[in-house]
Amino acid sequence: MEKLHDHLRPEGHAVLTPGTPARPVTTVSRRDLGRLTLGGALAGGIGGGALAGLARPAAAELRIDITRGRVEPMPIAIADFRGQGVEPTRIGREIATIIRADLERSGLFAPIDQNAFIQRDLEFDAVPRFGDWRLINAQALVHGRVTELGQGQVRVEFRLWDAVAEQYLTGTTLTVIPESLRRAAHIIADLIYKRITGEDGYFDSRIVYIAESGAQNRRKKQLAIMDQDGANHKFLTDGGTLVLTPRFSPTHQEITYLAYYNNKPRVYIFNLDTGQQEVLGDFPGMTFAPRFSPDGNQVIMSLARDGVTDIYRMDLRTRRVTRLTDSPSIDTSPSPSPDGTQIAFNSDRGGAQQLYVMDANGGGVKRISFGQGRYATPVWSPRGDLIAFTKIAGGEFHIGVMRVDGSGERLLAKGFLVEAPSWAPNGRVLVYFKQQRSDSAGRGGESKLFTIDLTGYNEREVVTPLDASDPAWSPLLR
Repeated sequence: MEKLHDHLRPEGHAVLTPGTPARPVTTVSRRDLGRLTLGGALAGGIGGGALAGLARPAAAELRIDITRGRVEPMPIAIADFRGQGVEPTRIGREIATIIRADLERSGLFAPIDQNAFIQRDLEFDAVPRFGDWRLINAQALVHGRVTELGQGQVRVEFRLWDAVAEQYLTGTTLTVIPESLRRAAHIIADLIYKRITGEDGYFDSRIVYIAESGAQNRRKKQLAIMDQDGANHKFLTDGGTLVLTPRFSPTHQEITYLAYYNNKPRVYIFNLDTGQQEVLGDFPGMTFAPRFSPDGNQVIMSLARDGVTDIYRMDLRTRRVTRLTDSPSIDTSPSPSPDGTQIAFNSDRGGAQQLYVMDANGGGVKRISFGQGRYATPVWSPRGDLIAFTKIAGGEFHIGVMRVDGSGERLLAKGFLVEAPSWAPNGRVLVYFKQQRSDSAGRGGESKLFTIDLTGYNEREVVTPLDASDPAWSPLLR
């Protein structure tokens, strides 16, 4: 599949529709809402003179090592992008605000208050006065420019500087229409994140979840989707039927989820491009939601048949269903590894609910969890190095991670009820839901979404209009 970063070069341009893979085109129609064009890194080159001399990687790398434990956030100055005229100025301010929010939520960056800025006359084609930025303790500096192009389009450019080494680090050019401004800002935040951490960003992504409302004994549950920061919220179903456990396909354009039709569980695929739903089949007794295989051609799920719950695989082209486990125990919550060669699941075959890993064909089953308590809902990291899980121990729920061989278990979050971890596309952050206690009258019991990074220190709420549960994080949109 063609990727957006394939076009990060001066000689190439690509046009994107948010939520679709990149594809080359020659024109952008005003009817194609949400499209943006990504040009080469500082397309057209950097101006001559002193600025051209700085357009090279810094000699002393400005880098955040996120493989260590708790990291002190890096002070970074992000100036409002400059523009000629009222609308470009407003757009520049909005883009900078979104970038600041993305980077601050990661816990790795500490954006500096603009009131502290000394240099106020940042020109895009001039070298910053680095001494002014070091005086306010800025280690990195981001600034940009917004230019009107006509026909509703604007060009957005940005540059990232190492303020200590006085070196240019990276930059790019995007051509967007107003409907794509937030996505352009997320893409820029991803580029900054990657240049400074060495890891892929995760800001240009979405979260699907179950929106809940109504009394605790009569909950209305709707499928909903939003950007990873809670913006662009949209309900996908009307709440007329009970929906559960949505999961993204590898292309991020389809969602599989479980719904009850005539009080029977039914598996659907929802196409985000068209809004159309397709029935995969009726599966009486299904206990956990299906997940797509890494290639998107199969769905792996647990089914209860004849009083026995096992794991099955369905080929989406032929609709053929193959049984993968054959045990009198309860085998549920299958999650394939990123390369598709293994499947993590939980089972009580050892007497208590624990985590297991098996080959993709169902062979070579191996237990990997041995701690106190019960383990559930394993989810393989997109990096392939860790498995996230829910753990019930000591009267509390926990969200934790362990290596794929079961070693290195770490608990990141806990509460009355915390459940359903899902990985950000870079494998460094988890989203999950946390439910509060309710009293005897049914008051309380609010359920909210939270994210936390692998340090376990940076927990943030993702604000939703209603109560929320069962989140799933999409792959990057490009």
